Amino acid sequence: VTNTVTAVKNAQMAESPLLLIGGAAATLLKGRGALQDIDQLSLFRPLCKFCATVSTVRDIVPTLRKALQIAQSGTPGPVFVEFPIDVLYPYQLVKKEIGMKTGPSGLVQRIINWYLENHLSNLFAGAWEDRNPGPLPVEFPRASSSQVQKCIELISRAKKPVILLGSQATLPPTPVEDLRKALETLGVPCFLGGMSRGLLGHRSNIQARQKRREALKEADLIILAGAVCDFRLGYGRVLPRRSKIVSVNRDNKQLLKNSDMFWKPTLAVQSDVASFLVAVVGGLKGYKCDSEWVKLLQSRDLETEKANLARCSEVTDVHLNPIKVLHAVEDILSDDAILVADGGDFVATASYILRPRGPLRWLDPGAFGTLGVGGGFALGAKLCRPESDVWIVYGDGSLGYSLVEFDTYKRHQTPILALVGNDASWMQIEREQVPIFGSSVACKLQYCEYDVCAQGLGGRGLRLDRTNEDQLEALLRKAVEEYRQGNSVLINVLIGKTNFREGSISV
Repeated sequence: VTNTVTAVKNAQMAESPLLLIGGAAATLLKGRGALQDIDQLSLFRPLCKFCATVSTVRDIVPTLRKALQIAQSGTPGPVFVEFPIDVLYPYQLVKKEIGMKTGPSGLVQRIINWYLENHLSNLFAGAWEDRNPGPLPVEFPRASSSQVQKCIELISRAKKPVILLGSQATLPPTPVEDLRKALETLGVPCFLGGMSRGLLGHRSNIQARQKRREALKEADLIILAGAVCDFRLGYGRVLPRRSKIVSVNRDNKQLLKNSDMFWKPTLAVQSDVASFLVAVVGGLKGYKCDSEWVKLLQSRDLETEKANLARCSEVTDVHLNPIKVLHAVEDILSDDAILVADGGDFVATASYILRPRGPLRWLDPGAFGTLGVGGGFALGAKLCRPESDVWIVYGDGSLGYSLVEFDTYKRHQTPILALVGNDASWMQIEREQVPIFGSSVACKLQYCEYDVCAQGLGGRGLRLDRTNEDQLEALLRKAVEEYRQGNSVLINVLIGKTNFREGSISV
């Protein structure tokens, strides 16, 4: 299980409910030098909401029920349950391997046998009794009626309100469709981040995508609906001190992060985000957001996106313009497409251009930004939504962490589409390292034939570069056709450098 530490930390920071099950040395061999016998619980306690060892068979169901309840309650997160192998093996096998001798003659051996028999009896006692396997109720914080009323009053007095939604907005128990309807009824401009991308559908009059910093400077009311004042919001420095700020979060630490330094909430509400927003909208009968404010943000979006589209015609020093490629992908995405983001510079560019078609159709690693999530996330998404087109948007650096999963897709007949922005570098690092230090050391990769690698693992590989740029749209459509025939497809897109994200520093 030590290989899962990074994944579990990512789940913790992404606030994802996750159950990790690990094997362990037999209960009698703990600490006696058995193969891979280490203190696993000490590794995972700092990362998990709950850690436990199942020491008897009768404890399996109750422990798993409790673990799953804790993982989903409050602020969701990972839990770890350790299973010693003798808890998993059949009674007769454990009895055979436990070391009891038949017909013991000496006192010491009889005492050892007595101890082992008692241990075996306790291990399996009650193992065949019926137990309730159903889920335990999930608990989460709710806002008080006075907090809801306070937010209602702040919105009703605001002239230029904005809502910043984070991943928590998509959590149960409130269906995402109910939240979407509430936000559209409210009519306040919304910026979507994390798992909330796509919440308002492919296109929405109230979704703002561009020039967020300018909008925040002008806003007189900012609602942080699961959004956190970490590096993604400049640690709170982008929030004007003159603005009223409502912060809503299940986690008290995230609710007030950096509020002692750069910002201060007018109203801080430890609550489930979606249920709070639905309650607020329910109390704002007849409210209408200033249409001029909404139109201003819409015009900025259109202006920026028009400029981005114009940049498709720019010619890079080598290979293809990534902005042009991403616009071509945007044009062919189906209405049920799921996008998995796994990379740095190329994926960050894609986040400005690709539009998730609906709620829960954008998956990224979250605040930890772990590279390598693509293969596993895509596999889970395809198994959960087999009718949907599942795309992984890869950087060439991040691809190396899960390229071999093309073998998994083949074996399990689970087709995936992978778009690789191959610029032969760790560009997100190089973009800041070269101007600051004047060196690209450790940033350079090669224009590898990842399409050939995918073919060797049982998939289909396609290559796009300057030599077949005129076939861009046709090749993308060919990839989709191959995919819909049950094949996993990797599109190796050789791209050049642009200044689209110039000045971006990822800290």
